[in-house]
Amino acid sequence: MDRHVAETETEAEETRNTRSRAASVSKDRFAMLANNNLQIVDISKSDEGIYRCEGRVEAQGEIDFRDIIVIVNVPPAITMPQKSFNATAERGEEMTLSCRASGSPEPTISWYRNDKLLEENENYLLKGSNTGLTVRKIISSDGGPYVCRATDKAGEDEKHALLQVFVQPHIILLKNETTHENGQVTLICEAEGEPIPKITWKRAKDDITFSEGDKSPDGHISVRGQHGSLSLHIMDVKLSDSGRYDFEATSRIGRHQKSMYLDIEYAPKFISNQTIYYFWEGNPINISCDVKSNPSASIHWRRDKLILPAKNTTNLKTYRTGRKMILEIAPISNNDFRRCNCTATNDTGTRFQEYVLALADVPSSPYRVRIIELSQTMTKVSFNKPDSHGGVPIHHYQVDVKEVASETWKIVHSHGVQTMVVLDNLEPNTAYEIRVAAVNGRGQGDYSKIEIFRTLPVCEPSPPSIHGQPSSGKSFKLSITKQDDGGAPILEYMVKYRSKDKEDQWLEKKVQGNKDHIILEHLQWTTGYEMQITAANRLGYSEPTVYEFNMLPKPNIIKEKFCEVNKSGNESQSWQLNAAGFSFIIAISLSCMF
Repeated sequence: MDRHVAETETEAEETRNTRSRAASVSKDRFAMLANNNLQIVDISKSDEGIYRCEGRVEAQGEIDFRDIIVIVNVPPAITMPQKSFNATAERGEEMTLSCRASGSPEPTISWYRNDKLLEENENYLLKGSNTGLTVRKIISSDGGPYVCRATDKAGEDEKHALLQVFVQPHIILLKNETTHENGQVTLICEAEGEPIPKITWKRAKDDITFSEGDKSPDGHISVRGQHGSLSLHIMDVKLSDSGRYDFEATSRIGRHQKSMYLDIEYAPKFISNQTIYYFWEGNPINISCDVKSNPSASIHWRRDKLILPAKNTTNLKTYRTGRKMILEIAPISNNDFRRCNCTATNDTGTRFQEYVLALADVPSSPYRVRIIELSQTMTKVSFNKPDSHGGVPIHHYQVDVKEVASETWKIVHSHGVQTMVVLDNLEPNTAYEIRVAAVNGRGQGDYSKIEIFRTLPVCEPSPPSIHGQPSSGKSFKLSITKQDDGGAPILEYMVKYRSKDKEDQWLEKKVQGNKDHIILEHLQWTTGYEMQITAANRLGYSEPTVYEFNMLPKPNIIKEKFCEVNKSGNESQSWQLNAAGFSFIIAISLSCMF
């Protein structure tokens, strides 16, 4: 039996059934053509099999046949269970894309990306006849569409899978900037990531934070932004705008921060406002020209357009320390007391400041000398400072004092530049003259007008000032505060005291005047006392100071933590107890128990 093979194609679903058919076929999809060919309409995989064609010559009784094998080829049909995949870059993740295909003969599956065939390598792993594509160690560039393509003799099919790669925010453009004071500058920050990150910035020196669309209160800073980019525009740049700026890109995946520095160049600025210096012959002086600038400035001292020090000059020199240029002058003539200037130059500009070098003088005289406090042996003198310090700071005042009848002045210096001086160790009821002069580095100035005052005459002391506190045992201590002695030394203190609760007579006690406390002894517990104390000098007694106090109750006897047991025939024991500093031995016939 002869067999022939015929191949055809169909779009029908795959089936593995094969079967034999007789010449008599259904008339719905099968038709016998005029040339005796068999036509199969809408062929499907189920039509695959062996078809027999028979020929008969009935008159001769002859029969012949041919078996024809029909193989139906089915174009590929791809099934992709998942078409969208999410992953995060830079985390070592991997993702497998799946693709299956049906068809006859069995389709060949290939993977493509950007129209390029993907082959197995360190980035891609192909599994199960290429039905699975694993993308390994995913990075941002792995994101995008992947094409699964199936091919057989009947045709091809393809489907797309999308790998969306989320990328941590990363700032890719940020650089330091330099501009000029009063100019303008734009700070640009660009960031990438998936999803696109939002950018904010913060000025490090004051933590001011801005984001897209914000403006500073004064309007000189504005922020504009678009996808993945932020522009910080500064108009009328100020020196306070310089420094570090922190930019941060954030998304739901993470954040990334970078910093840049804004450097502002500006013309030299003179820091010190002191432009007048006083000095004198034989007294060298250093004049500091302190300049702040960016970039650093060259600094020169000039006089009459000549750079100092001039040739053949020995009493003048200049030297630099940090940002300061020092002019050192040791004046030797009036020619050194002149104007000069400090000139500073950098790429942004030139500035100069003029200095006046003047001859210093002694201060003018203080005025309005007056007595503000007076006693028998002491006075406080106050005065107004001079109208002129002579160009050199005053470092103290000199007060001269003497008795009117004397020719010898006693000199007293003030504490620093205080305009009040205390004069003590004076004689009572005595007339004195005082005068005041100011002293600076150049010397002593003129004296003020002489003022005359008289100390107070000697009198009885003022009443003593006292305070008291219990002393040891049945004693009480009175402390005496120094008082006005009336111009003569305190000779003695007289104390009178008695109980308040009884009609007791006054008890008296005298102590020397140089003592600062008095002890009253042999007082009674829980008793109130009244007392009077007077002070005496050579003119008499002061008015009495009245004082009252109460003695404390008698202290309780407190047992010690130890017990000495002296056993005798009758088992008696003695305990040693202490109370209020006194020791007692008490004999009792009890057991020592704690």
